This record gives sequence, C-alpha cells and structure tokens, in this order.
Amino acid sequence: MWVFDLFYDVFEHFSDPKKRVFIGYVFISIGIAFLWLIVLKKLSVRQAFWKVFDKKVFFSRSSKSDYSVFLINRIFTLFISPLLITQMAIATVIFHLLHKIELFDINIFSNLSKIWIILFFTIFIFILDDVTKYFVHRWMHKWPILWSLHKVHHSATKLTPLTIYRTHPLEGIVFSLRGAFTQGVSISIFVYLFGNGVDLMTVLGANIFIFTFNVAGSNLRHSHIGIRYWGWLEYVFISPAQHQLHHSIDEAHHDKNFGASLAIWDWLFGSLHHSTDVESLTLGLDGAEHDGSHSLRTLYITPLKEVILHLLNNFKIAKKYIFKFGIYIQNKFFALVKQ
Repeated sequence: MWVFDLFYDVFEHFSDPKKRVFIGYVFISIGIAFLWLIVLKKLSVRQAFWKVFDKKVFFSRSSKSDYSVFLINRIFTLFISPLLITQMAIATVIFHLLHKIELFDINIFSNLSKIWIILFFTIFIFILDDVTKYFVHRWMHKWPILWSLHKVHHSATKLTPLTIYRTHPLEGIVFSLRGAFTQGVSISIFVYLFGNGVDLMTVLGANIFIFTFNVAGSNLRHSHIGIRYWGWLEYVFISPAQHQLHHSIDEAHHDKNFGASLAIWDWLFGSLHHSTDVESLTLGLDGAEHDGSHSLRTLYITPLKEVILHLLNNFKIAKKYIFKFGIYIQNKFFALVKQ
C-alpha cells in the first residue's frame, strides 16, 4: 500500500490545480500551442502536431535528465519538507512583533467589506510573491554560490514543462523558504490589520491570478513553442518567448527577463529584453551537448563541490582581512602604550 501512497505523493502535482504542471493546464497549453502554430504560423494540423510533440525535444538527453531530476527531487522534497520552517511559523512571529510595535491598532480595517479585504489580500500576496521571485532569481544569477546551484536549471539544452523541476535540491530549499516568508508576511500583516475576514480569491483552490497565469499557457515558458506578445504587453507580462530567451547562451541575453509572471520588475530594474525568434536561440550554458552535461553527477554533485570551494575561498579572504585587522589593532595598541 505504501508504494501507491509514494507514487501518488511523487506525481500529485499533476492533479493539483495549485501547481503549474496540473494536467488541465498542460492540455490548455497544448491547445494554445496548436492555435499559435495553425492560425499565426500557418502550419497544417499535421505539421503543428509534429512540431508540438517533437521527439527531438522530448527524447533528448536534456529532457531525459529533466524526467530523472523530477523524480529524485520529488522524493527528496517528501523527506525535507517537514523539516523546513513553515509559513504559519513565520506568520506567528511577525504577528506578535506587530503587537509589540503597535504602529497601527489591531483590526483597524476590520470593518471594511469582506470582498474588498479578500481582493486586497489576493492582489497583495500575488505581487509580493512575484517580486520576491524576481529578486531571488536575480540573486541566483549574480551571486557565485547561488549560481553554482541555479546553473543546473540553465544546463537544459531543450525545454519541456518538467524543466521547471530541473533544479538542485538546495535551490529548491531557497525558493521554499522564499515562499514561506512571502506567505507568512502577507498572512500576518493582513490578519493583524483586517481581522479574521482575510481569505484568498481562488479558482480550484489557486490564487485567481496564478490560476489565470497558468490557464494562459504558463507551461509554454519551458517549451520549444516561442509564443510572443505584442511589444507593449511584454513590458507588463513575461511571454513564453521572453523566458526562452532567458535560457539563451547569447551574451546579449544574459541576465535578462528574471520575472516570473510580471515583466514590470525587469522593466523597472533594467533587465527587460523583448522576445525574439526562438528558432534562432541556442539554449544551455555553452550550447554544447556534452556526454556528461546532463548526468546526475554533474547536476547534483558538481554544484555541491563548487559551493564548498566558494565557501572556502570566502573564508580564506575573510580570514586574511581579520588577520590584517588584528595586526592593525595590535600596532595601535602598542603605539598607545609607548606614548
């Protein structure tokens, strides 16, 4: 019986509307891809079918690694999740801090209509969640230690919906903590200010904005179907082609389009790049399909080695400056004694 329970736990994201790879969202994305290829690209139904289900993509070494990493990471998550700090723990701490600060009276806005409370909370948590995803993603590219982990995701040379799970487990922990922090902050602040009327506006249990994002074809971001938006719209929302460009090896595309749902943060902080024809993009870290580039050893062990080396180097640098500072203080001390 435990085997069936484990199987369900590993693959539950495909049946959970809160997750991007929910089977319903996947089918909708396939439908959008067919419309794009038939109506705008003028392909026949047959051509569109073989384009969508391109075996060179789904049976590539890169994609096979995606499938393996998905299974391993899901099993790892089942064991590590209970050990991670939860959103309610964070919410409780912040809630008590707000009581001590007393910047605002508790339940100061509790008389507001419940529909407005739900609307404000839904918008607030969506925006906070999206902007924190942007900054953590950007840090993943900028900080060498974090990049050692994040480049596992960027090592994919073909994109499939399961590429979203192509992450090192340590990166998964970072983003889990980010999510717990975001939701904990939102819940604590709104319960403190608005009382027990706080709730999410949801569809099938998912935040209505996340649901809309997923229905609009979020799975196509990690795919070979380069759907582009109008130029003005790509200042607001990240198109699938914009995220595919984010995976390009071209230096002009490096450190561009970090946004999750909204492109506004990229626009504000100078990392926005409009989409291009994805057929001309080469994806991955160096564009080469090395025999070992998709091996589990490369994806799991190599990043750990790099992280350890970065930590040791940083320790050596810190140790050197601490030593110099000690010598400086010692000299100053002896100079004072001589006086």
